[in-house]
Amino acid sequence: MGNEVHLNVEGQDIVLPVVEGTEDEKGLVIAKLRGTTGYITLDPGFVNTGSCQSSICFVDGENGILRYRGYPIEALAEEASFLEVAQLLFDGELPAADSLKSFTEGIMATSAIPEQISGLCAAVSADGHPMAVLASLVTALSTYREGHLDPNDTAQRQEEVRRLLGQFPTLIAAAFRYSKGLAPVAPRPELDYTANFLQMMFADENGHYDLDNEVVQALNKILILHADHEQNCSTSTVRVVGSSEANLYASIVGGICALWGPLHGGANQKVIEMLESIQASGEGCSKFIEKVKDKESGVRLMGFGHRVYKNFDPR
Repeated sequence: MGNEVHLNVEGQDIVLPVVEGTEDEKGLVIAKLRGTTGYITLDPGFVNTGSCQSSICFVDGENGILRYRGYPIEALAEEASFLEVAQLLFDGELPAADSLKSFTEGIMATSAIPEQISGLCAAVSADGHPMAVLASLVTALSTYREGHLDPNDTAQRQEEVRRLLGQFPTLIAAAFRYSKGLAPVAPRPELDYTANFLQMMFADENGHYDLDNEVVQALNKILILHADHEQNCSTSTVRVVGSSEANLYASIVGGICALWGPLHGGANQKVIEMLESIQASGEGCSKFIEKVKDKESGVRLMGFGHRVYKNFDPR
């Protein structure tokens, strides 16, 4: 194939450049196709279209491979912290200890949210969908960052990415607690990222919560496994909104709303609803699995299977 392919369109020979990815995968560049021939391509669902060149993430669904910046997801989930992986995605390399310490301290230092934003959590319905609440809170949060929202200013953009990473757990925890009739719990920057989130979510009225290391590590793995997955629905939405030079907060809100859909983030919601139903039934997991295996029961096991991974899901 070389570095180009030839396409014959109504007797006209068109040369299309070939690009190679970080894992030797190949693609055809069709940017000039319409201008040259008047033809466009049609790819329903974008199942065969790459919208950008990126070295951040690689997914091979046929062989069950997921890599962040070349690192296998299995190794990262087993050995890394979520903020270590976040810095890997930002910078392209796993950070040295001193760099990770500075990165972590900077994020945790921004974890407090304005008091008015915390009060806004109390103004939304306790029955509101979490994505509706979060989209509202992030939009409101942007109003406190005027003068820091220029998407073309690299320093501003990176600062706000880190700030949002620090404040998301606080926003979520405050909204959750208000929905339960509880007062919010202030962040504790001396804790690590996942432990701080659990503390803010589940501490008692005196601020006490017995951190279970297994739960902390489980949440750490969950965050790592969800950190990136190529150009999925929410990521693509963030990029489309950002392409208009909308600020970071507006772009992230677009991604949150995309995650609201039952065919995207709704898959995770179904898992939580399944687990809650198992707990409420009092029958236990074994009985539930028996029902899943019974094709006449109509009971489905949620969270297993993925349209991208044809072999197995490495996560």
